[in-house]
Amino acid sequence: MKTVLLIRHAKSDWPHGVDDFDRPLNQRGLRDAPEMAKRVLKRKIAIDAFISSTAKRAFTTCAFFAEAFDAKDRIIPVSRLYHAPPEIFAQVIASADAQYASIALFSHNPGITEYINELGIARLDNMPTCGVFAVRAHCSLWQEFATAQKEFLFFDYPKAI
Repeated sequence: MKTVLLIRHAKSDWPHGVDDFDRPLNQRGLRDAPEMAKRVLKRKIAIDAFISSTAKRAFTTCAFFAEAFDAKDRIIPVSRLYHAPPEIFAQVIASADAQYASIALFSHNPGITEYINELGIARLDNMPTCGVFAVRAHCSLWQEFATAQKEFLFFDYPKAI
């Protein structure tokens, strides 16, 4: 079994003159990211690797999750996840280290919503900021994830309380 958590970056700021890639989290994002990390931690799902877009808002969100899991040494930056289309998600998952049973990917819309919908187990109109969508695949290798039978685990987001 392999488990993937797909996590959209927390709410970001739009400071004047700052490139999209360098946009930081805003106050709500700085509050939501650690809170969502705690909510995932309470589900008692182990995460072996935290794979993140290198954009500031996604990487910062990832860092909050890794800190909650006491796993800052397990962050893997992947620049291809910045505004990635669905096929990049599939490639990143397929290339995950075989030793990992569970990974978390941190990225952006619209690609993360499109990829979730391509999984065929749920339909989302829009993945909210700091939303977490978890899926388990009945496979032993990450290369088999795309074609494996999948089961929905949970979907959570900051305003879902």
